[in-house]
Amino acid sequence: MERQVIITADGSSTIYLPEWDEPYHSKHGAIQEAYHVFIKHGLNYLCEQDYNQISVLEIGFGTGLNAFITFLEAEKLNISIDYYGVEAYPVSAEDIVKMNYVTELKVEDKDLFFKSMHQVSWEETHNIIPHFLLTKQNKLFSDINDQNKFNIIYFDAFGARVQPELWTEAIFQKMHEALKPNGVLVTYSAKGSVRRAMQAVGFKVEKLPGPPGKREMLRATKRL
Repeated sequence: MERQVIITADGSSTIYLPEWDEPYHSKHGAIQEAYHVFIKHGLNYLCEQDYNQISVLEIGFGTGLNAFITFLEAEKLNISIDYYGVEAYPVSAEDIVKMNYVTELKVEDKDLFFKSMHQVSWEETHNIIPHFLLTKQNKLFSDINDQNKFNIIYFDAFGARVQPELWTEAIFQKMHEALKPNGVLVTYSAKGSVRRAMQAVGFKVEKLPGPPGKREMLRATKRL
């Protein structure tokens, strides 16, 4: 499938799939969306509950933006992160070098860390820095079978319009099982069908203010 690198409204880059008319991140701002959904309402939300060691599962490793900003936040917050990124169709090295996150975030001194996230091998755990472990897994989301392993899931799959099979009760059942009790799943989506699928497998679901360009987003909690 053809992939095009585009610049979103906040100046940060993403990848666009013309065949699906679908970007990897919001055209209203890739970095803005990532921080709002996954850091503000995800990682920071857990840190407010005195977590200092957090295991993350990202559904859709993609360009590595969510992993990179989580790495940056871990340094600021002085927390340890065990990060798992699942991706069925890894982004090419040619497209990764076109991503401008390091310059847009003004963290040029972290460029080597961003590059290393993409250069390290798949299916192995890598110590990016002492408090940030990264494991990339090349597989379908439906092949996830972890049990009570993660504190938080960044659910950043392509939208239900183009891949409805990724937003079903069957997938969210796997997500529910993968989370530890009181673990949370955050996603940019606020579709009613998505919320109902989450609730059907036992999640407590909240609607929260969305990132630029979206009115709402969802946060789901695995009950004790």
